[in-house]
Amino acid sequence: MSFQAYLDNIETKTGITPREFIALARERGFDASTKATPILKWLKQDYGLGRGHAMALVHVITKGERISTKHVGSDGVHRDESAVLWLDGQATNPAR
Repeated sequence: MSFQAYLDNIETKTGITPREFIALARERGFDASTKATPILKWLKQDYGLGRGHAMALVHVITKGERISTKHVGSDGVHRDESAVLWLDGQATNPAR
């Protein structure tokens, strides 16, 4: 599953866009210096997210919308079309 697909699935499950999750995380005091464990616990407890999906959000909460280019255009399982993730919701994604 691509990184973007993880984020889209999270939005489908929760009704919350990745950008909204970033804002919620900031309200809780999570930022780029926060380790994954407290964020994972929050996402599991409050939203029922499993580790894989939650780790996708940990990435955007702590590192932003850019991902490594090693999966872009590859034919691997975690391939993405772009090194920049769309965080503003599936309905507004211009790539769709």
